[in-house]
Amino acid sequence: MGALDLFKLDGKVAVVTGAGKGIGRGIALTLAEAGADVAVASRSKDDLEKVAQEIRDRGRRAIAVPTDVTKMEFLENLAKRTQDELGKIDIWVNNAGGLPDGTPRWLTRTSEEQFEAQIDLNLKAVWAGCVVAAKAMAENGGAIVNISSRAAKDMGPNLKNGPYGASKSAVNSLTATFSRELAPKIRINAVAPGPIPTENFIDSMKMHTKEREEELRQYIALPLQRWGTPEDIGAAVLYMVSPASGWVTGQCLYVTGGS
Repeated sequence: MGALDLFKLDGKVAVVTGAGKGIGRGIALTLAEAGADVAVASRSKDDLEKVAQEIRDRGRRAIAVPTDVTKMEFLENLAKRTQDELGKIDIWVNNAGGLPDGTPRWLTRTSEEQFEAQIDLNLKAVWAGCVVAAKAMAENGGAIVNISSRAAKDMGPNLKNGPYGASKSAVNSLTATFSRELAPKIRINAVAPGPIPTENFIDSMKMHTKEREEELRQYIALPLQRWGTPEDIGAAVLYMVSPASGWVTGQCLYVTGGS
């Protein structure tokens, strides 16, 4: 097998949550371009149908499954539909997450209800996705990737987003523990993006002007001097789910522009 063949996903079936736009869409399209058929999931049916069609345009099969990732029964339905319509599940990417109401907060200014909503979306949903994926992959094995965040390390000097950072740090711990429980048949890793100006990022950071964008660039201080793209994260996920990373599990790959 040649080096480039290690990144091929021909004959594989992937599930990507939060795939209607942004990073999730980038991941889904990358996996399709590598040869995988893809089940895309998020709350927005219209967004999903567009991404599913983009996958079909690349010559792969795709299904769109509206899913609330904070509820186990929705994730179980996602797995069942994928197995019924695409035949199996080899890859599962827990990408859905973010800020429940799009508002960054200090830890000391977060209500109990707001904190629970953050944990449900960024941690409970990842745990539930891993459990459902592991059950689907129990016989034939597979690869799981959890999308973490650069915020799992620290929030930087000005980003008041402590609840989010705490939930993503917990995702890294969960990933490491699952890797021991699921080995050797199932590999599980995390990918931690840095700042990527998706629609959600722009709204939550109020980055709607060039002046605000430059202000953010100044204190984020990216060594590589550019924002990340969904394709940057798609490439990292492709490595983590392909044969190229066959001896890698329990790790978190930071894709952050050096920040």
